[in-house]
Amino acid sequence: MRLLPDLGPARDRVGEAILSRVAGPEGPANRARIHGAPGPRWFGPDRPVRRVHGDAAMFTGGLAALLLQSLHPLAMAAVAGHSGFRGDPWGRLQRTSTFLAVTTYGPADSAQRACDQVRAVHESVRGTASDGRAYSASDPHLLCWVHIAETDCFLRAHQRYGAHPLDAAGCDGYIADTARIATALGVPDPPTDRAGLAGCLAAYRGELRATPEARDTARLLLLRPPIPWPARLPYAVVAANAVSLLPGWASRELRLPRIPMAEDLLVRPLGTAMTAGIRWAMAPTRARVTSGRV
Repeated sequence: MRLLPDLGPARDRVGEAILSRVAGPEGPANRARIHGAPGPRWFGPDRPVRRVHGDAAMFTGGLAALLLQSLHPLAMAAVAGHSGFRGDPWGRLQRTSTFLAVTTYGPADSAQRACDQVRAVHESVRGTASDGRAYSASDPHLLCWVHIAETDCFLRAHQRYGAHPLDAAGCDGYIADTARIATALGVPDPPTDRAGLAGCLAAYRGELRATPEARDTARLLLLRPPIPWPARLPYAVVAANAVSLLPGWASRELRLPRIPMAEDLLVRPLGTAMTAGIRWAMAPTRARVTSGRV
């Protein structure tokens, strides 16, 4: 009888490599601390936000969110002028992933403290965009745009690539959950269901356009990502699927080519397979549990 090879060690190596990139070298320790700390949480174990933010579809949703967010000229100016994403893109990703983990799974006091820290940083982010308009990262109007673009992309990605897509009530529940975080960040009256989210997105449409900075950012994210060459092919699959999540007008603004037939026959099936592979690699194993690395 031929025995199948033990894929556990290879799975652990791939999973740890992904986690170290996304969450930083302290990722495993941070994850253990966030999940293991005592105290009440903002969201119970049955809440939709936990399902969405814990799924590998977040990789595609997160990239789509960055592309969509860049289409507000003032939000893009703030990112280009202050975030340091070009000099330290992985650091920015790691800080964002830690924030999402703390607010989604951590104790309530830690979640509130994380939001307070972000608000303090936003207060210092001010400047003038290339069109002469002043911007402030603490502007509730800009905060709301960043929030709804992120929420929409995360939910779209989960419904297309998630292991367990939400039903209608679950989708509304996810939007209501993220509204709890948005309120703590200073967003006034964020949408709490799909109808409200769609209406809010439509209300921003007249303000959105691709500036040269936005198109340059899209090229960096999609064509020149700061990742090792062996990871370029898997990343290309994620990137193509992130573009496929965007509304048609958004991809046209960013001058990103779309071929519907290719998306249906090639891009989306590859995206589903890639997401499943990431999910498999990052799932906890017995070795990780017994060694305390979860």
